[in-house]
Amino acid sequence: MAMKSLKKQRRIQIIALAVVALTVSTVLIATAMRDGINFFRSPSQVMEEPPSPAEVFRIGGLVEEGTLIRGDGEQIRFSVTDGGATVPVIYTGVLPDLFEENQGMVGTGRYVDGVFEASEILAKHDETYMPKEVVDALKAQGIYQDPDS
Repeated sequence: MAMKSLKKQRRIQIIALAVVALTVSTVLIATAMRDGINFFRSPSQVMEEPPSPAEVFRIGGLVEEGTLIRGDGEQIRFSVTDGGATVPVIYTGVLPDLFEENQGMVGTGRYVDGVFEASEILAKHDETYMPKEVVDALKAQGIYQDPDS
């Protein structure tokens, strides 16, 4: 009788240990992913559910026509759109050569007080080089036409 309850107790300890180990590893993986991968959002997603100012993420879409303003020094303002929503962007630095209005772009940064503060801007001149996420976001808004069609 005592032997059986000892075995049962041992089994419960092993299961409890496995649950703890699984929980710890899940938390570690989630933390590593959150820090290592900047989640992609379209302008529509940003407007629907604004991320916290502490979160670094990537935004992509088209540089809206008539919004590109080069300020004093290296500060640049423009808006990025996916046709459904538009997000104002501010960036300090040198823009890529291919950066222009009505072209695809991807920016990395934070969304603070209604403005995307970009730390990095990538220009996508040709639709064939546009990141899949940007193409998907534009297709979802019905703007993107396949170059092949």
